[in-house]
Amino acid sequence: MKAKLKTLISYFTAFEKALWFTSVLLITLSFILFKGAGSLSLVTSLLGVTSLIFCAKGNPIGQALIIVFSLLYGIISNTFSYYGEMITYAGMTLPMAVVSLVVWLKNPYGSGHSQVVIRKTTVLENTLILLVCVPVTAVFYFILKYLNTANIIPSTISIATSAAAVIFTSRRSALYALAYALNDIVLVVLWLLASLENSTYVPITTCFAVFLANDIYAFISWNKLFRVQLAKS
Repeated sequence: MKAKLKTLISYFTAFEKALWFTSVLLITLSFILFKGAGSLSLVTSLLGVTSLIFCAKGNPIGQALIIVFSLLYGIISNTFSYYGEMITYAGMTLPMAVVSLVVWLKNPYGSGHSQVVIRKTTVLENTLILLVCVPVTAVFYFILKYLNTANIIPSTISIATSAAAVIFTSRRSALYALAYALNDIVLVVLWLLASLENSTYVPITTCFAVFLANDIYAFISWNKLFRVQLAKS
């Protein structure tokens, strides 16, 4: 057991461990200071930030954790009538995380399954992905409007960025992290608006601000991993 723990600790760089620890600390302090909306929100936030540090390494464990995170986050979103977030994560991010997990496991780099083979998507592929997001976003806008979703504009934008992110993830492209970073910015705004009405949602705002930092790092990390894989191929 100790050997496995030691291996796990050495698996991450000093910067990655510092990033994860700082993220956990900020989220936990935010929940304590602002009396976050229940232990479920804290557990979900910590689970989410842990998934991101694994994803930054291209490790399928990250996708497995995102599956659980998506389910729990969907439940939390429902409490503030953010039906867009609930539908997006439970109905889109979760199943796509399952698909991505299978894809990542089927495309391992090296002899193990601790890192996925990263690929560079073409300009045509990127364009098609973005075009697919347009009708998806339009359809969801009317669904959210029908459901009287709170703060509908940022909720709708969140769907667009989330759709792009999950597709890029399944395509094993570093652009997934960039799309999630854009989504994090939207979510910070979304939950900041919720926090103005109820301060217990401040910790969730903090959570996505932390996610933003992690996703920016993931984008940098994947580009470095891609260059290493390319050089050794």
